[in-house]
Amino acid sequence: MMNMLEEAIVYATIMHQGKVRKFGGRPFILHPMEVAQILSTMTDDMEVIAAGILHDVVEDTDGTLDEIEKRFGERVAQLVHSESEDEYPGEDRSATWQRRKEGSLLNLRKSRDVGVKMLWLADKLANLRSLSQIYSEQGDAMWRELHGNPERQLWYYKSVAEALELSLNRTGAFKELVKHINFIWPDTFDTAKGGYRKYREVSVDGCELIGHGAKGDVYRYDDELVIKVFNQNNLYQDVEREIALSRRSLVLGVPTAISFGIVLVGERYGAMYELVDSETLSTYIARDSEHVDKYAKLMAQVALEIHGTTVAENDVFPEAYDRVQEYVRGGVAYEDERLAKRCMKLLANLPSTNTLVHGDFHTNNVFMMKNEPLLIDMDRISRGHPIIELSDLYYFYVVLGEDDPSVIEKFMGFSYETSKQFFDHFLKCYLGTEDEERLQEVKDKASLLCQTRLIRKVRKGAAPSPETEAIVDRCLNKIDKLTRKLDTLEF
Repeated sequence: MMNMLEEAIVYATIMHQGKVRKFGGRPFILHPMEVAQILSTMTDDMEVIAAGILHDVVEDTDGTLDEIEKRFGERVAQLVHSESEDEYPGEDRSATWQRRKEGSLLNLRKSRDVGVKMLWLADKLANLRSLSQIYSEQGDAMWRELHGNPERQLWYYKSVAEALELSLNRTGAFKELVKHINFIWPDTFDTAKGGYRKYREVSVDGCELIGHGAKGDVYRYDDELVIKVFNQNNLYQDVEREIALSRRSLVLGVPTAISFGIVLVGERYGAMYELVDSETLSTYIARDSEHVDKYAKLMAQVALEIHGTTVAENDVFPEAYDRVQEYVRGGVAYEDERLAKRCMKLLANLPSTNTLVHGDFHTNNVFMMKNEPLLIDMDRISRGHPIIELSDLYYFYVVLGEDDPSVIEKFMGFSYETSKQFFDHFLKCYLGTEDEERLQEVKDKASLLCQTRLIRKVRKGAAPSPETEAIVDRCLNKIDKLTRKLDTLEF
């Protein structure tokens, strides 16, 4: 009687019979066999190795996940499915390449199954071995023969390596993956990445959760330190980048916490900051909502301080404009190209500026230490026009709660009514006016950018439903009216 691996080899050989690889025209079955061999250097889990043998059956043959599950079990089927990309029937595959890769990478980053990550590593390493062999013979001419885009392929393989590093950087397979990436695309990674990298390991068990945001959670580690624990899909580069931006901001006088570097918290990265006896501004508001105007004034003062900071064009800070453009390209453009062009025209006419914007400016990211505000979550700090920051605030405190006020209550820790009051007080303090016409003008400009962001959020989230379609239609209608009304986003 055959064991699981033997049966998988027989089944895959039959399913791939007659097929050849586009790399060198060799029999296709050699690729899944190589993947299995690479997996065997990392694990003796027969289900994971069997999944390596079977990983291309669903995408490249008539085989189905149901059949794999019946023959080899649920976990093998789930592992095979982890490498399967979403399909877009009726659309050209080359046109959906980016969407398919982004979707599968997101699933990889979210996965907590190390078997999934091993399977991805083995598959991509096998592919890169073949690419390296051809590249050593043909150089850049290889891309013409393969009809490939080298920049796009670099983005993909680099993203895979970054997603796998935390779990698998100690394996020889990961080190070899980095070596091949650097061979085809020189200097992509520091050569030290091919070696073992050690981070301090800490635990937040029993620590108080004092802040929550889209990127992760903030815990009080001791009387002087807090740890921001990043979500599973955040890479070490994201953490290093945030720390670098934070330190540069501090030098420029932006009130931000001092970082002590990267730590490991279980399977996630963390950043440690000095925040002595501190709480978020959200906590203050939740405890003292009757004086929300006082905290809104404080936030306005912090915003004015940030927006009054100028930087050189060649400084480390990215362009906030690029992020807002992506909201339009990744959302509105898929729904209505005409509206997208209107939005892009308004953005293009927005004066360039070398002033800073925080990019994730809300009361969960402002801590009070000895009555002084300090910012965290500096990964989006960038150069840009202040209307981008005001649109972020309007999004957090008004737009997010329009369909479900409980979203605000869970996110901020206080009621939606308090949230709206907070924004109104903030805007009056920031602009230094009580003029309702002036306030509405700025709200309209902020709202336009918010609607593009909300469409992008909806389309990146769950599958379409009557509820999500209603939200998108409402946003499109608002964008239509606002783009007809507004001549500029400047204020």
